[in-house]
Amino acid sequence: MSTPELGLPMAVAAPDLPARVRIYEVGARDGLQNEKATVPTEVKAEFIRRLADSGLTTIEATSFVHPKWVPQLTDAEQLFPLVSDLGRSSGVHLPVLVPNERGLDRALALGARHVAVFASATESFAKANLNRTVDESLAMFEPVVSRAKADKVHVRSYISMCFGDPWEGPVPIHQVVRVCRALMDMGCDELSLGDTIGVATPGHVQNLLAELNEEGVPTSVLGVHFHDTYGQALANTLAALQHGVTTVDASAGGLGGCPYAKSATGNLATEDLVWMLQGLGIDTGVDLARLTATSVWMAERLGRPSPSRTVKALSHKE
Repeated sequence: MSTPELGLPMAVAAPDLPARVRIYEVGARDGLQNEKATVPTEVKAEFIRRLADSGLTTIEATSFVHPKWVPQLTDAEQLFPLVSDLGRSSGVHLPVLVPNERGLDRALALGARHVAVFASATESFAKANLNRTVDESLAMFEPVVSRAKADKVHVRSYISMCFGDPWEGPVPIHQVVRVCRALMDMGCDELSLGDTIGVATPGHVQNLLAELNEEGVPTSVLGVHFHDTYGQALANTLAALQHGVTTVDASAGGLGGCPYAKSATGNLATEDLVWMLQGLGIDTGVDLARLTATSVWMAERLGRPSPSRTVKALSHKE
């Protein structure tokens, strides 16, 4: 008998935490983009549908980047029409990553109504990932955000390297705040604070959130995106929840990795997050058993077990 059937985890609320958390599921995009072997388009579509069936209502579907940069996502034009009905029939949001105006054009042509851009808090990562300075990348995003907002499209911005950079080391909080403030002023609806190499700790998380508030960036527009490289993702998530954050990025089965940190275990697993939130009495709308079955299904197609502790425990697979 699995632990959910035994009534576990027992829900014991903690003070000053949100009643509900929106999980921003990134497994189908951020998770799969790191896979070396090409995942068939039909498998990706089925994965997204299964994630929606588990109760997830925000599922990042794909990325409209140049095929040369992310070969795994060259099928964006083929994939999105296979799942776009979820938005119409089930109210599921299917955001897509758009790196520039060309990516936006491709996304809008297929009817995407939620897009995301990908910024950096550090010069080194901006150069490595975008081949631009931080300011040059912000200038590139400006027409993307402006055009999207004019078309009443919801715009999120990821901000990478908010806590540490593999070349520059610790990232000053004021540096992160400057980029976040610029993106919000640009018109972004939502900002996701990325711990790209997984080096954040709870005090750092709370200090960054407090400084953002002081500089006029409200908690209501902030989400958090933690990697579990050093086993800190859930602790950092709890610190963010204590500050009032209600949007948390996670990846089903813990799919995804960090190319800049050896031994990185990748994104926070959605199942691990849901287990903690259920134990805190926080509503997510997610059926943990269905989500776990989905991650087991995908792991079988990828040919390796899920790194998620919760998936292993509930599926009895080591």
